[in-house]
Amino acid sequence: MCGILALIQACASDTSVANDLHEALYFLQHRGQDACGIATCASGGKIYQCKGNGLASKVFRDDGSRVADLMGYMGIGHLRYPTAGTSANAEAQPFYVNSPYGICFAHNGNLINAPALKHFLDFEAHRHINTDSDSELMLNIFAHELNETGKARVNDKDIVGALRRVYNRCVGGWACTAMIAGYGLIGFRDSYGIRPLIMGSRPSDSGEGTDYMMASESVALKQLGFQNFVDILPGQAVIIEREKAPAIYQIQGQKRYAPDIFEFCYFARPDSIIDGISVNQSRENMGYRLADKIKRTLTPDEVNNIDVIIPIPETSQTSAPCVAARLKRKYYQGFVKNRYVFRTFIMPGQTARQKGVKRKLNSMDEKFAGKNVLLIDDSIVRGTTSREIVGMAREAGAKKVYFASCAPPITHAHIYGIDLASPNELIAHDHGRGRAIEGIAKSIGADRVIFQDLEDLKAACSEAVVSKTSVKEERDFEVGVFCGNYVTPVDEGYFRHLEEVRGETRKMKVLAKAREAVANGSADREELEIASNGVKVTESGEVVPAVNGTTGHQKYSHGEKRRKQSVESGTPPKDRMDISLHNYGDF
Repeated sequence: MCGILALIQACASDTSVANDLHEALYFLQHRGQDACGIATCASGGKIYQCKGNGLASKVFRDDGSRVADLMGYMGIGHLRYPTAGTSANAEAQPFYVNSPYGICFAHNGNLINAPALKHFLDFEAHRHINTDSDSELMLNIFAHELNETGKARVNDKDIVGALRRVYNRCVGGWACTAMIAGYGLIGFRDSYGIRPLIMGSRPSDSGEGTDYMMASESVALKQLGFQNFVDILPGQAVIIEREKAPAIYQIQGQKRYAPDIFEFCYFARPDSIIDGISVNQSRENMGYRLADKIKRTLTPDEVNNIDVIIPIPETSQTSAPCVAARLKRKYYQGFVKNRYVFRTFIMPGQTARQKGVKRKLNSMDEKFAGKNVLLIDDSIVRGTTSREIVGMAREAGAKKVYFASCAPPITHAHIYGIDLASPNELIAHDHGRGRAIEGIAKSIGADRVIFQDLEDLKAACSEAVVSKTSVKEERDFEVGVFCGNYVTPVDEGYFRHLEEVRGETRKMKVLAKAREAVANGSADREELEIASNGVKVTESGEVVPAVNGTTGHQKYSHGEKRRKQSVESGTPPKDRMDISLHNYGDF
């Protein structure tokens, strides 16, 4: 789940768009903390770019000084949350190809026919792919189709035709922004509407003409003074040429209107509106409906004996007060969150996630001591975080700990851009095949566990439509993670491919972390073993030290050992740069 941006100013003489794009990155930082970047275009079609691994404050420096190098009246931005591929600097976006026309590209989503696309590009289109990212695949598919025009300059009809051929080739969920040097911006969305994209406008600083911006969430537009929000609908593309108003085209017929419901459960900011749905209101509705489910699940005496309802920061802080109000129970903030820690569900390795939970949260013991506590969370994924939190509640003195999830049991892989976990790592994966809810409660150490019903979750979102919205169509939702019924056709072979990619990505992350710990002198015994012998993935999906590592106890110089490990483990160097442009953000 990435964040994408695009902005074009009415006047080329106005202040560079990079300033606004840079500020917008911080409003969408929650959508991707792995890497980020901005590409701009100035007069004469000159492209400038800065991107790299890390938060926006790292890539552009705390004082934003790197932004001064990015000149231009239009640009696109990206925040990367890794799904497929690696974490190399080379996979930071926006991506760029010089032929045809000079195209920069930012992509949010996932392609589920990536192997077939790569084969096509290699054997038919003869285009070189330099990374493992499916975003680069989609850029090259678009570039290939656009090149088929054979023209020195393209127009909107050429772009629409190229996009239609892209949609016919690509399968999955996506929202993309693109910039063609000297021409303008493009934004487009898959024909199911899985990934979000919204556009807004504002008067230019000079007072002559209108600036236009696209973003994954409305909060980025609103904070920069944009209004008149328009959701790009499923199968639509918007083309904004320099000094022209946006033109919206239906690239492919709308197959369904099914935004990913996990945006509302967890990922999006509460002050955003996505597809005409208030994220904040949807989460309040989730709380009320979850309270009704709790009433149906617990006995009246159990409900009455709940002393306090406590949210697990941060997403559930919207839902939990509504649960408390409906149940007429006290509501307290019982955990304090350290905001400067990454999301634990994307940390590589179970041990790291367990340590990460306690770094992320601290309990206020007086809120738990001697009380029956009902904890509210947005979801339960692996159960690692939930188990640690229940343990913290008990350590703080709670008598009984009930645990309620605003989302239903997550039983299947997410295939459209959120790498939650492998199916066999999901605590509820076997729930539908005999693993009772009581078993999940026992696993995380809770007295009882209550999950939201899927129909209630969908209703909570459907009922949160704002009055002023450009969306008139009836919405469905992508809910495959909860039931396995994905909105797009999915070949069974894709799941095997996904597990292979995930396994290799986890291995690379754990290995890189261990080597960094050794270099810093902070490695524990397991990290020393990993750095020396490499890693392997167990049948349960856990990354552990290799029993018989390829490096063994052979002696190499430091440089030789690193090169040999990199080759034998299949791990590319993390600091490999994008070869297309000079990147100020590569370290």
